[in-house]
Amino acid sequence: MTRMELEERIAAVRKALAEASEGRYPVPKLIAVTKTHSPEEILPLRELGIEEIGENRVQELKEKLPALENIFQIHLIGRLQRNKVRQVIRDVCMIQSVDSLPLAEEIHRRALAAERAMPVLVEISPAGEAQKGGVPPEELRGFLRALAPLEGISVRGLMAVMPDTRDEEWLDRLFGETRQLFDRLREEGIPGIRMEELSMGMSGDYRLAARHGATMVRVGSAIFGPRA
Repeated sequence: MTRMELEERIAAVRKALAEASEGRYPVPKLIAVTKTHSPEEILPLRELGIEEIGENRVQELKEKLPALENIFQIHLIGRLQRNKVRQVIRDVCMIQSVDSLPLAEEIHRRALAAERAMPVLVEISPAGEAQKGGVPPEELRGFLRALAPLEGISVRGLMAVMPDTRDEEWLDRLFGETRQLFDRLREEGIPGIRMEELSMGMSGDYRLAARHGATMVRVGSAIFGPRA
């Protein structure tokens, strides 16, 4: 892909986000999902205004890190195994996929050892898809209260992965319900929990996410194009 094509794709995504937000919500932050892409493909993003990227796999992140650190803020957006927390605790700006107390406790422990409080998002499962991970919405309040005392993590909000479906009406409802849940939690104000970020929406549904007030969208193929 040429630089011009990349610039046009990013501009198109930003325009669509602004139009979908309709002035009702702030335009969401664009997180470029860079899994399977080389540093040579990723680095031009910085000159085009992309400051934050998302990686899914720890091993791939570590391989790319020497070329990307100090250039981008890196979010870990994929499922994280407890035995790999140590490998990323100093390298990422946020872990977006916390969905179990044992994982949260390991992040807490490793972050304290690294003398930091790791910003995290709690991953929820809007459609109850167990294979994708995520805390069921009905269990979320109890889970957040369990996380609140952990000084090594700083809960900043929620992350959601929607079903892979063409049923836009269903997706629209799920995005709306997720935003409503986020708003209720913010209004309730659980001590020690900050509801600032709502990370939802990917290449196939980021417009719907923006319409319902996502603060971050995680977009890969809409920027880089589909893999051959």
